[in-house]
Amino acid sequence: MVAKRRRSVKRWLASVVAIVIAALAAVVAVGLHNSRSMPIVRRVTLHVPGLARDTDPIRVALLADIHLGNSGMTATRLAKIVEQVEATRPDMILLAGDFVTGHDAQGATERAEGLTVPLARLSAPLGVVAVLGNHDYWTAALTVRTALMRAGVTVLENKAVRLGPFAVVGIGDRFSGHDDIRASLTQMRRAGGMPIILTHSPDLVPDLPNNLPLVLTGHTHCGQVVLPLIGPLVMHAPKDHWRRLYNPRYRCGIVRDGKRTTIITAGVGSGTSTIRIGAMPDWWLISLAP
Repeated sequence: MVAKRRRSVKRWLASVVAIVIAALAAVVAVGLHNSRSMPIVRRVTLHVPGLARDTDPIRVALLADIHLGNSGMTATRLAKIVEQVEATRPDMILLAGDFVTGHDAQGATERAEGLTVPLARLSAPLGVVAVLGNHDYWTAALTVRTALMRAGVTVLENKAVRLGPFAVVGIGDRFSGHDDIRASLTQMRRAGGMPIILTHSPDLVPDLPNNLPLVLTGHTHCGQVVLPLIGPLVMHAPKDHWRRLYNPRYRCGIVRDGKRTTIITAGVGSGTSTIRIGAMPDWWLISLAP
């Protein structure tokens, strides 16, 4: 009798383990599919004080976190994303960093060089501008910068450039310690125009002056793996002494602080892990209107 009961318990435990393994496999399969799917195009219209009343809305495409080099972002997928962006005919394209994947220089040069051909197809009347992200600095910053410039992309680091009525201010990445707000704002004043802050990590937002109305960022992947009731599964970087990855207030989407609007895109690629749950890849098409 006891032996029979033990066999019954073992069969039950085996069934439970099999169900758990099957469920985990299904979650991983869905996560992999999500990370390789075409990004969602999120659209918003923001009213910008100072634009002439007869100005047509200026459409700004915001992309980040391409992470070329892992299984979630191939040259083919990136080319399709570029086609998706081009189909919306933006007036300005802003790229908020993390163009390649990795934490060191191994293999990074080849990955970075693969950016030029697909990104060279990006075009916008007012221009295409980029800042680098932490993964770019950790791997092959010079090669990434060169590949972007060969693609016709203007790369900023604590500098500003005038595009139409706007001064696009590219502040270096806070997470990797390359931001210089004071130098960036000096460049902004020299450029003139209404400021748009472009940076990789949103953690510097609380340190910005209140008179900067629009900040565009990436880095967070909107949590990448976000579970019901639990929230983001990973909030600290295991390869960086478990440092907090980002301020939870600026995890995803539109955040308003007084008169300032910050937009955090989930990114079109994925980081070290190519699984996305509850945080689909996306990019933003922002219409700036009077």
